[in-house]
Amino acid sequence: MFLKNCWYVACTPDEVSDQPLSRKICGQRMVFYRAAENQITALEDFCPHRGAPLSLGYIEDGLLVCGYHGLAMGADGKTASMPGQTVDRFRCVQSFAVVERYGFVWVWPGDQALADSAAIPALEWGEQKGWAYGGGLYHINCDYRLMIDNLMDLTHETYVHASSIGQKEIDEAPVTTEFDGDTVTTSRYMENISAPPFWQMALRSNDLADDVLVDRWQICRFSPPSHVMIDVGVALAGKGGFNADDKYKASGTVVDFITPESDTSIWYFWGMARNFKPDDADLTAQIRDGQGAIFAEDLEMLESQQRNLLENPERKLMKLNIDAGGVHSRRILARLIKQETQ
Repeated sequence: MFLKNCWYVACTPDEVSDQPLSRKICGQRMVFYRAAENQITALEDFCPHRGAPLSLGYIEDGLLVCGYHGLAMGADGKTASMPGQTVDRFRCVQSFAVVERYGFVWVWPGDQALADSAAIPALEWGEQKGWAYGGGLYHINCDYRLMIDNLMDLTHETYVHASSIGQKEIDEAPVTTEFDGDTVTTSRYMENISAPPFWQMALRSNDLADDVLVDRWQICRFSPPSHVMIDVGVALAGKGGFNADDKYKASGTVVDFITPESDTSIWYFWGMARNFKPDDADLTAQIRDGQGAIFAEDLEMLESQQRNLLENPERKLMKLNIDAGGVHSRRILARLIKQETQ
């Protein structure tokens, strides 16, 4: 189960170019395309004539033309024309509220009367100058809540990501979990440690020594329906850690937008925003490539975990102190979903 009266990232603008894009979101098949005046549009991916996917068609004069029999669909979900037919009585298809913002395309899969673009989360790095962002997309065969669990407890970094961002000090540092309304925050701070390989690279990129002790932080924030933003970074030891002056640290925000496709699959939009050397395109690409390799390791683990859970539905899982962030995130989702479906 997932929330539907909310905004999800559906795709990135570059995915919607000259051809329609098919994407299943929260169990609903949608087609995204650019209608008149380049306006991004989302419709049910279903032709009312014979049920063919509209995404297999093409765009002509701002209309989405079905590739099966030439039915032309308007952005409002009403048939505009069809060769040799009078279309006044044709059934409509569902249209969805969609907004292009912050370099993403957002869609509202629930009650369209409730869609309010003001409810799209405000992203500092997406609004202000002086930030760079690079990211990507993975399709992962797992329950979206497993990904939330993964991101709200970074203990797994020591083991899954041992060659990049993992280190034993993550296990040894205490985790704190806090709540503010429907937001859950888990925090971990490590002092006087060596930087792991990924952060050594980041230090060098910000013209800092990479062979000195650092203070490191991981601050994970969950907000419904399935967004996790993680403040991460390292600063030269003794310079203030998270609050250190920018000249002493390399830091950023790990961006995680988790969009359910089905009960056991997700579209995972990942990336990192940073405010040091934002004009360095090569650095953005280097960080993006490094992150992509890191998240690929999560992909294998999560899909294997999902297979195990499906094969053993009767098995109950343990809940430890390190799981508090994910557990409370799930409780918030369960409450909100119950309210939405009553």
